[in-house]
Amino acid sequence: MLLAIDIGNTNIVLGVFDAATLVHSWRLQTLRERTADELGLLVDGLFAHDHIDRGKIRGVILGSVVPPLTGTMAKMAQRYFGLPALIVDPGGNCGMPILYENPAEVGADRIVNAVAAFEKFGQSADRPLIVVDFGTATTFDAITAKGEYLGGAICPGVQISADALFQRAARLPRIDVRKPARIIGRTTVGAMESGLFYGYVGMVEGLVRRMSDELGGRALCIATGGLAEVIAPETTLIEHVDADLTLHGLRMVWERNQK
Repeated sequence: MLLAIDIGNTNIVLGVFDAATLVHSWRLQTLRERTADELGLLVDGLFAHDHIDRGKIRGVILGSVVPPLTGTMAKMAQRYFGLPALIVDPGGNCGMPILYENPAEVGADRIVNAVAAFEKFGQSADRPLIVVDFGTATTFDAITAKGEYLGGAICPGVQISADALFQRAARLPRIDVRKPARIIGRTTVGAMESGLFYGYVGMVEGLVRRMSDELGGRALCIATGGLAEVIAPETTLIEHVDADLTLHGLRMVWERNQK
């Protein structure tokens, strides 16, 4: 069995795989101050609660965009599982050509998303791909029809936009991001909900269209991340939603490094 760990700015997502099957996954809040022992006890408790034998884990792979936690999580893997973690290196061990000017600048999550999207959708479609990941930031990543990571765009996540609106406008309240009953809001909260939600949908559609044009048209769009299932029904441009794309990408990178 394989333990895949995705360390993001907001959440740490852990998944246990039995071959290609995702057996279980958990989500923890990202706290940079946690020690290896604190993380180990948390993971130990999650395994015990779901009756997963920690001793059956034969490998650990780690993708991180939070440098202070990368080494801490690797220490946890060594101390609590007795295994060295394979740390995703975007420019070195992912098995995908990266056409970024400096491959080391690309986040590990973006590359493993690209690996999973191409293996699951790209090879059979024979089309360029666009992966939209609705995380702390919303990222758009382009993969050529030949399976090369080309680049993309990074935008503030919708929750960041909502928080900024509240913090910078004295008379506007803090709101949750959700689909409003109507586009033309008749209250301040309704107007804010409409602007955030439909404004975000419009941004996604605009970037996907422009990126697809630059890729020569016919790009296949896949969405993942927290808001993917909320945004996807509002646009025909997103053709697939895969909530576990990043974890599967980590698994695929692990498998490539075992050959």
